Amino acid sequence: MKLHPLLLATGLVLLSLPSLRAADLPAPPKPVAPRFSAANMDRSIDPRVDFARYAWGSWSKANPIPADKSRWGAFNELDQYNQTALKGILETAAAKSHEPGSLEQKVGDFYASAMNTAAIDAAGLKPIETDLAQVAAIVSPADLARAVASLHNQQVGALFNVGVAPDEKNSVLNVLQAFQGGLSLPSKEYYFAAQYEKQRTGFAAHVAKIFMLAGDTPEAAAAGAKTVFEAEKSLAANARTPIELRDSLANYNKMPTAELAAKLPALPFALYLGERGIGGPAAADIIVGQPKFFEGLQEQLAARSLSDWKTYLRYHILRADAAFLAAPFEAERFRFYSTELQGTPAMEPRWQRSARIVDGEIGEALGQLYVAQYYPPEAKAKMDRMIKNIVDVMHDRLGQLDWMTAETRQKALAKFDRFYAKVGHPEKWRDYSTVKVGPGGYFANIRAANEFEDKRNIAKLGQPVDKTEWFMSPPTVNAYFDPTANNINFPAGILQPPFFDFTLDDAVNYGGIGAVIGHEITHGFDDQGCHYDGNGNLSDWWTEADTKEFKARAQKMVDQYNGYEVLPGVHVKGELTLGENIADLGGITLAYEALERSLAGKERKKIDGLTEEQRFFLAWAQVWRTNIRDAEQQRRVNVDPHAPGWCRTIGPLVNFQPFYEAFGIKEGDPMWVPPEKRAKIW
Repeated sequence: MKLHPLLLATGLVLLSLPSLRAADLPAPPKPVAPRFSAANMDRSIDPRVDFARYAWGSWSKANPIPADKSRWGAFNELDQYNQTALKGILETAAAKSHEPGSLEQKVGDFYASAMNTAAIDAAGLKPIETDLAQVAAIVSPADLARAVASLHNQQVGALFNVGVAPDEKNSVLNVLQAFQGGLSLPSKEYYFAAQYEKQRTGFAAHVAKIFMLAGDTPEAAAAGAKTVFEAEKSLAANARTPIELRDSLANYNKMPTAELAAKLPALPFALYLGERGIGGPAAADIIVGQPKFFEGLQEQLAARSLSDWKTYLRYHILRADAAFLAAPFEAERFRFYSTELQGTPAMEPRWQRSARIVDGEIGEALGQLYVAQYYPPEAKAKMDRMIKNIVDVMHDRLGQLDWMTAETRQKALAKFDRFYAKVGHPEKWRDYSTVKVGPGGYFANIRAANEFEDKRNIAKLGQPVDKTEWFMSPPTVNAYFDPTANNINFPAGILQPPFFDFTLDDAVNYGGIGAVIGHEITHGFDDQGCHYDGNGNLSDWWTEADTKEFKARAQKMVDQYNGYEVLPGVHVKGELTLGENIADLGGITLAYEALERSLAGKERKKIDGLTEEQRFFLAWAQVWRTNIRDAEQQRRVNVDPHAPGWCRTIGPLVNFQPFYEAFGIKEGDPMWVPPEKRAKIW
């Protein structure tokens, strides 16, 4: 996974509980890790016919999607393991008194406030009265600017996004940046494509319901919903699609901040920045991700009445905060965004929703407690060894690529020599001492955490980039490549089975976490990562010949994944998923060679009747075991840069000759792809 810090979601959603005594609490259940297992296989299936079903068909049949999930797979199983671990930590912290300001006090009181549903329900709309009143009082463009700034300071999205992130052409410096935003549906296509008419109708009904819960008559609510949809559709008209947003070069447009302000007279931008606490010489310039979006924003701000924008902002306050308000608001938000758009019939239990909020709001506080219990030092030592082995393979491959010219190869190696990895958790933990957290004010805790995060982000303006910073909390089941820092990051949360398992053989670990390591390394050289040099700066450092050759090789993957039908008439978008697909192929290629090097000169052995090579590919496959709801699959095809699980199981493998050899796949077998159609990049 690649990530741009400014595009991270920072404000979450959720909940609460009455104070607890230790005697009231049952012992938290011991988490059970979702390990790799031959029992997940369906050996009645021929791997030469359907390798995905062969690798995890029995697991698929035995693991229906839980009612509170939109999909269920290895990532979800490990996430559930980590959530259960967090439950024990949080309940223990909430059950006792702790020194004020301590980690245990903050996470325990935050969790207790999230579980206090009686207090939340009794508060009604009181927590957001001030915000709603400010919007209701708008009578001028200046008032509009102040209201939008106030909402952005609280991490409530509306109209557009402004924040601070590394300058992608001068990656050592944090600069002001502006991006498109303010939409409630998953992507631009949802506002226009005929196939999403049902979702548009559902969205209007949802907005009307939210307005009725807030006190509107049915007639006023319906009119308000129409206004919100039309306003958002007008913004979406000039927004970029998820595929277009992958073009880093097109999303870099630096200009004087005064120039952007001159293009937005309907929303005094200088006033907006002042209300955000943004100013001074460091704010003289701004990087605008999508200039056409801001041109369209000005047109719409001028064309529509302030009354329309007040209605729009009112909904966005209710939308952003619904999960922290009384039960009817939370239930309606879930009904539309989770049930209607993703197909999930039931909410997660309250404790789990609350744990996710604490992790999302003060994740490095909770993460310190998680790491102390669930991340042994030997895990990092073994990860460091595996990373070194895979890095050595990539270095050798870069030095020997037959399709890359010497000029580009030299620059690629120079970039790779500056690459590094961060494993487990931050070396320097975030300081939450200024975040006031108490057991009785859930919404106050949310606001305190959000305002802290907003101020922390703005304080970076004009400052050197801290490349030791993490953008995922330690319990997160994920990993990422940061292109401007030229590093890969592995939170402790993913360094568990089935990805990383001390109890199993190297073949399984290289097929699991090894391939993930290779995946993240390859992101530095995928169709986006290749635009960043060794300093993390966006630059065109490839020769024209190398660029042409790379695109030709990558096009094979675009064509391959375009051919995968995931629902009747619905295909994977090869362009949207290209970066992740390249990284998947690179991941197994690097990890497999590292495994073979580690096995050189050693006695080969079979386990469960499987060779080391077979277990490597099965471990890879079982990482991507997934059952998914149709509605969620439909949504992800349009917005997720990752291909569906079964596509990731087989997609990279059919491009990789050792896979064919491991399972005796020959021409004429359903899993066979002719060599001339196979992609080979790294």
